[in-house]
Amino acid sequence: MRHIECEKLSSTDIGRDVVLAGWVFRRRDHGGLIFADLRDITGIIQVVFSPEIAPEAHGIAHEIKQEYVIRVEGTVSRRPEGTENKELATGDIEVYVRTLEVLNTCKPLPFQLEDEEPNESLRLKYRYLDMRRPQVQKVFVERSRAMHVLRNHLVSQDFFEIETPFLTKSTPEGARDFIVPSRLNPGEFYALPQSPQLFKQILMVAGFNRYFQIVRCFRDEDLRADRQPEFTQLDLEMSFVDVDDVIALSEGVVKAVFETLKGVPLETPIMRMDFDEAMERYGTDKPDLRFELPMVELTPFFRETNFGVFKKVVGDGGAIKAIALHGRTLSRKDLDDAVDMAKSMGAGGLIWMRKDAGKLQSPIVKFLSEQETGSTDQTCGLQDGDVLFIMADTRDKVNELMGRFRLYLGTKYDLVRKDTFSFLWVVNFPLLEYSNEEKRYVARHHPFTSAKESMVNFSGDPGSIRANAYDLVLNGVEMGGGSIRNFRSDEQMAMFRLLKIDEEEAVEQFGFLLEALEMGAPPHGGIAFGLDRILMMLLGLESIRDVIPFPKTQKGTCLLSGAPAKVSQRQLNELKIRTVTVKE
Repeated sequence: MRHIECEKLSSTDIGRDVVLAGWVFRRRDHGGLIFADLRDITGIIQVVFSPEIAPEAHGIAHEIKQEYVIRVEGTVSRRPEGTENKELATGDIEVYVRTLEVLNTCKPLPFQLEDEEPNESLRLKYRYLDMRRPQVQKVFVERSRAMHVLRNHLVSQDFFEIETPFLTKSTPEGARDFIVPSRLNPGEFYALPQSPQLFKQILMVAGFNRYFQIVRCFRDEDLRADRQPEFTQLDLEMSFVDVDDVIALSEGVVKAVFETLKGVPLETPIMRMDFDEAMERYGTDKPDLRFELPMVELTPFFRETNFGVFKKVVGDGGAIKAIALHGRTLSRKDLDDAVDMAKSMGAGGLIWMRKDAGKLQSPIVKFLSEQETGSTDQTCGLQDGDVLFIMADTRDKVNELMGRFRLYLGTKYDLVRKDTFSFLWVVNFPLLEYSNEEKRYVARHHPFTSAKESMVNFSGDPGSIRANAYDLVLNGVEMGGGSIRNFRSDEQMAMFRLLKIDEEEAVEQFGFLLEALEMGAPPHGGIAFGLDRILMMLLGLESIRDVIPFPKTQKGTCLLSGAPAKVSQRQLNELKIRTVTVKE
């Protein structure tokens, strides 16, 4: 129905007869000539209706409106001097129309497509209109390019693309499953996969060596800006690899998609940081390194202090840490605001010190010795005008709160280099973490992660075990994570014992994997990347909803289709399901 797409025309096509089709973006009636911007996925070109050249088409053009679908035949011409549009790729040419066909009309729009940012509810209800907007279409064109690059890169690295089931068995993997009733097996249910974890390990046992999949994953979780009930993951698994192998391969993948979308080189290898260092310096296992502001350990300087607050914290085995804000002159209001912010985060308090005329000034200085203030000053490298923020509490609480307070300072004082992409590998995670809610150790990543030492005869502190695990962080956001897996059934069973999962429960939940591990399973490991999150970050967007074609709202609903929705009683009867009304 058309010869070429709109923005593929150029000045080299002047004099060429063409057939174009698309949507009317704008129409301008200048009395004699009528101009319309014709738009398709490639962009816009101006078409001209002249009563002298094509009176019939000119007559019809009086009736066309915004978003009408039209087809035109005409000749490419150079725009008259002085009328060029430098903002358009086709701004130096136009098409004089000979014939016009209206393929479809359009009702009045619920919002104007040239609006900078329509109401989100309207955007999602009329997603097909939202996606006609050039800036939105560009996101999904870039998404398509990224997927193409990923596939090509992985195939070039001898990976096989293999699909895994959507209808599978419910297994405890940390989040709540979406369950699907089975009509053929009344009272039994499938679960939609939170990830292909077990199946990709099975593929390694099957001998495929290198597997990948761009796969949908499902988690029935409360939603937020970077979370959706269904999301897309790049899933990788490899046999006969160690941590360095997986990281090196992953960097090649990240480099390929980064350079495609950003058009600039990504320097590799990417920096690595131990989990313990990340927690102690930045208070998080996903530090944003676009600015520095590390936490500084002050605890040793106050072992013999007479200052009551510090004395109690040190005596209870807690920590005293500081963040130095250099080169900023803060008013007393700024300092009070900082204290209020720390308290709103859950801190019992926040102490500030300011260096003036070579000495530390603070409401607490009179309670400290010269040795304590001198050591603090020297360790933190303070200059006149610098401010020190200090927090004292249990080590975990100080790390967590000061980590959040660091982000507050970075944002408030514009320290974050917004044009920077700071990648980081965090390695040497704890294998387990203690859950106060469940009163037991739980897997920090997942139960199939291997330890750096054998767990078969382990009898020490479970919290001391380190994992063969690694996360990739970009600008303070986790992009992906993975591990080397337990490939022997005795190691996997030892892990289950540490998690207080007995043999009967382990066999019931994971029996098919345990059996596979006894059938000549090779050493293997892998990683999964959250593609929606990566695209959101690289394209400079605020929410993963902006990179998902048909996203859900924060209540998990699809405004376009009306899902979730009730089903008929007949369907419920076939599934042997009865619904009940629960009073709130």
